[in-house]
Amino acid sequence: MERMKTVNTSGQRKRSVARATIREGTGMVRVNKVPLSVFNPKIARLKIIEPMLLAGDLAGKVDIDINVNGGGYNSQAEASRVALANAMVEFSKSTKLKEVFLEYDRNFLVSDVRYKETHKPNRHGKARSKVQKSYR
Repeated sequence: MERMKTVNTSGQRKRSVARATIREGTGMVRVNKVPLSVFNPKIARLKIIEPMLLAGDLAGKVDIDINVNGGGYNSQAEASRVALANAMVEFSKSTKLKEVFLEYDRNFLVSDVRYKETHKPNRHGKARSKVQKSYR
């Protein structure tokens, strides 16, 4: 019995974590068990499709399942994008594909480490706001 080659990768953005599983197939992409073609909102779908467009014919030869949770729809899309791009590079073992991703946008392969700043104790409103003083 032949073993099918599979690769598991992950990507993060803010509070979102995406896990991608890639295997040989027909070009089917699912995000949280929903086909990418019906995934909403459209702007998130376009962000996830971007590394597939750069990969060219490799995207039509693999099936990809992405599980993503946490954060908002935008950070979920960016985490999915990182996981997808890393999975394609690892699956193909192509340095050329890696260079294409790095040249186009470094954030395809490297997670963005920025987070929301935490709120400080005994302050009102935002993370850096302070109580207003009056000297009169």
